[in-house]
Amino acid sequence: MSGHPPGGEGMNILSLCDETPATVPFDATAAQAIQTMLDLRVGAVGVLDTEGKIAGIFTERDVLQKLALSGRDPKQVPVRELMTTPVEMATIDVTPGEALAEMVEYHVRHLPIVDAGGKLLGMLSIRNLLQAQVDELAHDLDSVEQYLSNDGPGGD
Repeated sequence: MSGHPPGGEGMNILSLCDETPATVPFDATAAQAIQTMLDLRVGAVGVLDTEGKIAGIFTERDVLQKLALSGRDPKQVPVRELMTTPVEMATIDVTPGEALAEMVEYHVRHLPIVDAGGKLLGMLSIRNLLQAQVDELAHDLDSVEQYLSNDGPGGD
């Protein structure tokens, strides 16, 4: 297996991901995972094995369903006991539309983007996809407004 495919064709899904994927190591505690989520202001962290591959994903939903009312101390509970697995994942060649369809189908708000070997490259959130849509729409509206406000026929 070689490295990354050459970029430049169309929109790379990684360009929509947060700059640094939110992750914790496999031996992290739930408290460490929650702190990482709070620090990075994200709703999920990827739980990585020693090779940097996704072993599971730990989300706000996991906190609510498995931890919040359990009476267990987050500092004592290994995140691997609470993480969701198996994880829905996508590869770098997925389009934004395909990613969104997968998220809706599987009821997930976070989609790890991995290479052919399963190594994490980025974490795509539904927020990232919606932000890209908003940006595109705003750009289109600005272009229309500019076009309409020109007196003569439009030019460059």
